[in-house]
Amino acid sequence: MAEVLIVGSMALDSVKTPFGEVERVVGGAAVYAATAASMLAPPRVVGVVGGDFPQEALDFLASRGSDLAGVERVEDGKSFFWSGVYDYALGERETLDTQLNVFGDFNPVLPESYSDSRYCFLANIQPQVQAAVLDQVSDTCFVMCDTMNLWIETEREALEGVLARVDLALLNDAEARQLADTPNLQLAAERIMAMGPRYLVIKKGEYGATLVTADDIFSIPAYPLPNVVDPTGAGDSFAGGMIGFLARQDDCGNMQLRKSMAFGTAIASAAVEDFSLAGLKQFGMPQVAERYNALRDMVRFDAMDHELAQICQSS
Repeated sequence: MAEVLIVGSMALDSVKTPFGEVERVVGGAAVYAATAASMLAPPRVVGVVGGDFPQEALDFLASRGSDLAGVERVEDGKSFFWSGVYDYALGERETLDTQLNVFGDFNPVLPESYSDSRYCFLANIQPQVQAAVLDQVSDTCFVMCDTMNLWIETEREALEGVLARVDLALLNDAEARQLADTPNLQLAAERIMAMGPRYLVIKKGEYGATLVTADDIFSIPAYPLPNVVDPTGAGDSFAGGMIGFLARQDDCGNMQLRKSMAFGTAIASAAVEDFSLAGLKQFGMPQVAERYNALRDMVRFDAMDHELAQICQSS
């Protein structure tokens, strides 16, 4: 089992959905990803928080096996803050307020003890910051990166520079279309992979995710849930589950990538069942295994091969 380096935001969120509302709860990409990854492999977290960030949240991450040597606390500063409202379908959200605060000056310097990290997730942060992290990790490190429409619009050249250096890129379907300048997702995937990443995962929310490699395409559905409360952090939990599984197996071959998506999907399904980290805190490996197996059964249809043979013979 290898350690996982996770770099990203650590935040306080105020979120309103049709199913409830919370004020200044713990959030941030690095927090969600580390919580998810810790179910499978020990995370090494790099981030910055203000004096208002709850110590109990850091204690929780540490209790789950996270190394927090890379987390800086600025006692006289305020943590990154985001506020938003989701529509009834939970597919669209309106940002009400974004305050970068100490995160606006985030300049990650990796502790020396992190230098041998073999797996890394660069969460959705400015491409120049992602590049600065890449300068501090080994060329043999398997790197996943996330991004967003803002960087595609305002920092495209820097973003393409990062994509040329990572192994796997994560984008949602709208971001993939925007980056590749095409409505066709297959063509978008080809164009994005031509920018450098060996693998691409296109996230499609409630419709699952698709892995594209040079050789094939694999899609997995979202785990069906009767009760979705808050989608904040779902994508980061998915990524954390993916990189955590790869680190646990210490293998990033095609089949392991497929399995990592199933683990990521299972873990992310818990994140959306409650606000902040509440869903993930109540989720353990028995529940992960149960949902992983359910996903495997949902996409399995090889048992019907004999029926296909009969049809071909009778045609």
